[in-house]
Amino acid sequence: MRKTLFCCLIFFVPCIIFSQDQRPNQGNGILLDFSYAVQWPGGDLADRFGQHFSAGLSAEWIAEKSNWIIGLDGHFIFGQKVKTDVLAHLRTPEGLIYGNDKTPADIQLRQRGLYLGAKIGKILWTAREEPRSGLKITMGAGFLQHKIRIQDDPSRQVPQLSQGYKKGYDRLTNGWALSQFIGYQKLANDKRLNFFIGIESMQAFTAGRRSINFDTREQDTDSRIDLSFGLRVGWVLPFYYGKAQDEISY
Repeated sequence: MRKTLFCCLIFFVPCIIFSQDQRPNQGNGILLDFSYAVQWPGGDLADRFGQHFSAGLSAEWIAEKSNWIIGLDGHFIFGQKVKTDVLAHLRTPEGLIYGNDKTPADIQLRQRGLYLGAKIGKILWTAREEPRSGLKITMGAGFLQHKIRIQDDPSRQVPQLSQGYKKGYDRLTNGWALSQFIGYQKLANDKRLNFFIGIESMQAFTAGRRSINFDTREQDTDSRIDLSFGLRVGWVLPFYYGKAQDEISY
């Protein structure tokens, strides 16, 4: 009796396992993307900053069969290469800035910015085995803002750079922007390996927002065209709904 039962289990268990519905992920989906990018500036942005980075978070809705995508993006932009020395008039001929204790202060300039926007796109050239993995193309529009962050010396204070005066040096700039992305996205059938990698670009139509720059004694409100190009990679967390994902037939 035991041998008969054991033989039945050996026969039926593989049948149950291999008879599972192995169809790809189904239904509409919500995709949460966590990404990181290295970017190079162009246009007016290249006059102010060098190579920089961007950490992003986005939420996308993907259609069940057509693979159309609608989503929202949020990117935090940061970098260490600032080409415009807004503190040049405070420096000695040796390039030092002295604090209130008559000793040199370690003042650093950094790039900071953000992008918020919406996008639409589609996944093309998919394979039959993975109908949601393929060429991903998106276009978007949103709001770009960037500025020069003045990083204080934690040990000493520079009176000319107290909190109330920093706005006169930070070159706060913002405006509307367009964005594009083209790359490869993989959404595995078993939902275990989900990522994307591709090239992105941005064109922003911005202007300075401070009433006056303390170092130049001028108002910087000229129209700008800020460009950036980069390589972005991301990890995708998918949530599908609308159809059962693991139907088992016997």
